[in-house]
Amino acid sequence: MNRIAILLVCLAGALVAPAQAQPPDPSRLAEQALAPPAAEAAEAEPGDAASLNYLELLLSGGPLMIPIGLLSLLVLAIGLERWIGLRRRAVAPRGLFAGLRRLADDGAIDPRLAYALCQRYPSSAARVTQAMLLKTGRPQSEVEHAVSEASQREADRLYSNVRTLNMAAAVAPLLGLLGTVWGMIQSFFATANLPIGSNKGQALAEGIYVALVTTLAGLAVAIPAAVLAHMFEGRILRMLRDTQDFLAEIIPQLDRYEGKLRLDPRDLASGGPRRQPTDLPHPVPAPHADVRSAT
Repeated sequence: MNRIAILLVCLAGALVAPAQAQPPDPSRLAEQALAPPAAEAAEAEPGDAASLNYLELLLSGGPLMIPIGLLSLLVLAIGLERWIGLRRRAVAPRGLFAGLRRLADDGAIDPRLAYALCQRYPSSAARVTQAMLLKTGRPQSEVEHAVSEASQREADRLYSNVRTLNMAAAVAPLLGLLGTVWGMIQSFFATANLPIGSNKGQALAEGIYVALVTTLAGLAVAIPAAVLAHMFEGRILRMLRDTQDFLAEIIPQLDRYEGKLRLDPRDLASGGPRRQPTDLPHPVPAPHADVRSAT
């Protein structure tokens, strides 16, 4: 009897245990099935983000990076030189204009005093003014023509290095494009000759971004060169225009000397008169000035 009771208890426990067990979660089973092993998961985690080494990138640009680098040095040198050479006191000093305006306040400027003032302010505006003063005693048309010619000469002299900046702005991107085309050719050739099974997409991408380095370098040189050239051209035009506009107000005051006074630059170069304009109500020959009647 006891044996039968024990057997019944065991059968009852066996039947109740499966009923109490929780059914497995299907989503958890799917995650466990798709999860990679621990070692593979550690390898799959991304490492540090790749970063560009700009120096190595520039050096990988190829031989055409050499002329582009030389152009960059040329642009830098000319930019500094023109920045200094095109200062206002070197082209159109305010002191010169102020002195000429004081001489012209009475309505009868003395060309000899004006010439001596120009010698104190050596500049492009002074040279244009001297060219005008040396035509004293000639018809007004000749005086205006002398101003125009002198202004053109000064503009050509001031533009000399600015033209080099324009050349660099045009040539640098072309050199960069040439380097890129050559790099693309090499990249496609190397990709086409990779063994079967190689990652050609990655190899092609690496070749393309290296080939584009020369285009980047060319544009990095051309853009500053174009900006500097445009800025310097505007400065030259503005200061020479101011000079011509100012001299246009003085030219009519030289009409009173037409046929009466001529200036010799060889004598005036040695020095100007020591008198002030208020001491000369009428033109008086100054020391070392060649004054002769017009024939």
